[in-house]
Amino acid sequence: MAQTESLDEFLDSQPLRIHRSDRKLAKMVREAYPIGVPALIMKSSTDRLGESAGYEFHLGTPDELLRRLASWLLTGALDDQRILLRLVGRLWARHGREDVALAALLLANLDHASLGTDPWQVLSSSIRETEPAEALLLSIEELVRAGREIPADEVVIGWCQTRRVDGHLAILVAHAGSLNAQRPSEGVLEALGTVEIPTGDSLLGRIMDRMVSSQA
Repeated sequence: MAQTESLDEFLDSQPLRIHRSDRKLAKMVREAYPIGVPALIMKSSTDRLGESAGYEFHLGTPDELLRRLASWLLTGALDDQRILLRLVGRLWARHGREDVALAALLLANLDHASLGTDPWQVLSSSIRETEPAEALLLSIEELVRAGREIPADEVVIGWCQTRRVDGHLAILVAHAGSLNAQRPSEGVLEALGTVEIPTGDSLLGRIMDRMVSSQA
């Protein structure tokens, strides 16, 4: 309770005009992440940073607080969610573990119909040249949880033909679809088979093996 109360007090103290600037929002949420997080948890997370495969920081902010923060951001941007769309890009660029998780929550819950955007394409355009699989999974899981449809075959196949990281996104998205009774087509599986998987990446390798064996 103390954690959420401390965060609520911080958010209540923010001026209304902060919702007009994605730059100021990005700075504010960075200040919000450690609120209510015990110092020992932050220290443990910092110690694990070298093992986090690409995050700029990892503070250990609980999921409950990140969801509360996302809800506050969405409520404050009801008149113009384009600010939050730009914030998603800023968060991915800064690339803390909490940034990626918050971006996933925002991306999944934005009104893309009004914005004229597709959340999967926004995700693909936001990710960097290399990403930890967990970073991609955070967004995929939130998009699926929010009821977003798995991308069409041509989109997934297109990802396989561009950057390697997009190919990894394609593998994870196809796997998410298979878990929701949307088995990948032969064309998608063929395209996924061309994606280069880093040596020693057991997660992507296991997922590919599972999808291939399920089609046999």
